[in-house]
Amino acid sequence: MEAQMQETWNEDEAILHSLQDDIVVTDVNGIILKASKATGEIYGVDYTELLGKSVYALEEQGLFTPILTPKVVQDRKKVTLIQKTAQGNKLLVTGIPVFDNRGELVRIVSYSHDVTELMRLKEYLKTMEEDMRRVKSELDWLRHKHVHIVDGIIAQSRAMKMTLDVAMRAAETDANVLILGESGVGKSHLAKFIHSRSSRCNGPFIEVNCGAIPESLFEAEFFGYEPGAFTGANRKGKVGLAELAAGGTLFLDEVAELTPTHQIKLLNFIQDKQFYRVGGTARRQVDVRFIAATNQNISEMIINGRFRQDLYFRLNVIPITIPPLRERAEDIPPLIEHFLGVFTKKHRRSREFDRSALECLTSHSWRGNVRELMNVIEQLVVISPLPIIEMEHLPSHIRNSLPVYCENMYGTLPDILDRVEKQVLLEARRKYRTMVEIARALGISQPSVTRKLKKHNIR
Repeated sequence: MEAQMQETWNEDEAILHSLQDDIVVTDVNGIILKASKATGEIYGVDYTELLGKSVYALEEQGLFTPILTPKVVQDRKKVTLIQKTAQGNKLLVTGIPVFDNRGELVRIVSYSHDVTELMRLKEYLKTMEEDMRRVKSELDWLRHKHVHIVDGIIAQSRAMKMTLDVAMRAAETDANVLILGESGVGKSHLAKFIHSRSSRCNGPFIEVNCGAIPESLFEAEFFGYEPGAFTGANRKGKVGLAELAAGGTLFLDEVAELTPTHQIKLLNFIQDKQFYRVGGTARRQVDVRFIAATNQNISEMIINGRFRQDLYFRLNVIPITIPPLRERAEDIPPLIEHFLGVFTKKHRRSREFDRSALECLTSHSWRGNVRELMNVIEQLVVISPLPIIEMEHLPSHIRNSLPVYCENMYGTLPDILDRVEKQVLLEARRKYRTMVEIARALGISQPSVTRKLKKHNIR
């Protein structure tokens, strides 16, 4: 009989050790009575060393933590928890109570599965989901902003070539850049140029108009917010613009428009590359390159206490000033040609400028800089009734701002005088209602006015 029981025991033992999972049997006091060979392999010891040991003592030694024995004894039902081993692996451990025929708890059987890889996969998937949300938000932002990165900027003047030279050298580094210049000179265009030539060119280019975001919403838009951070917030939370720029360039346009409070937050972000979402407690870190721009006189703002000097020094590592268009007239003809090509294709119209109109456009002061020039060219392409755009088609504010002879300084003297006469008559015809008024203004007779208007085919 004893031999038969020994044979049965050996059979049970063989079955126990054939299992690939960790199987442990303890009494209600946590003393290990049985353990599979796999148990020793999981915890990095020989399984026989575990027999007779207390799970409480093994936890104190750091072999594994936490233990589930107290929980099973207390709840008297199956308990599952995540356990960490001395090797840093994570186990999904389940403890099952065993009762005798009187309902007394006598044994606790536990088994486990190594879920280290699953936990790593879970963290990886969490990171991937976060990245996917960031990429989706980034694509939505770019789609909304219609951002197109360009490879080049038109520059024929010496001043603009020097500006581009500095921009090229700035693109070779990761240093912060501060772009200065009047409104409309192309500061955002140059920022995109620097980004497109930098090592971050495959990363996002996120443009933040610091003057366009309401003060009360700036922090939520810039840093993002957690679900339920404030009334009216998206229930899923929102990724901020700073986070969208991770791995790329964050362009802070009109940075001088920031309030003192937001200047401090931006300074801290630039220094640490870390931030908190609104309503969040987890510190987030992003790798971004900063390019800022303004049309304000920053030095004067610092003196007046309207801009922080320490923030200025952080941003102004590489200063680049874009000269206004009136100081680089050599760039105007190629810009006109470029925009003419863009808008004739866009609006499917064939248009060209005659020589006089082109020279007048070149001579204009362009207080609105490249943005104004682009707007005027598109306007002329759309509203010009003829394929050849002449002086009379130009906007009145451009014609009125030019010297009367600006477009006529070429050809023979009779030709020049003839063109000047035509221009004077055109202006007088637009300004005065009757032939009498024109004659009085020009100091000639009414018949002379009639004859000259007919000569130049002016109605």
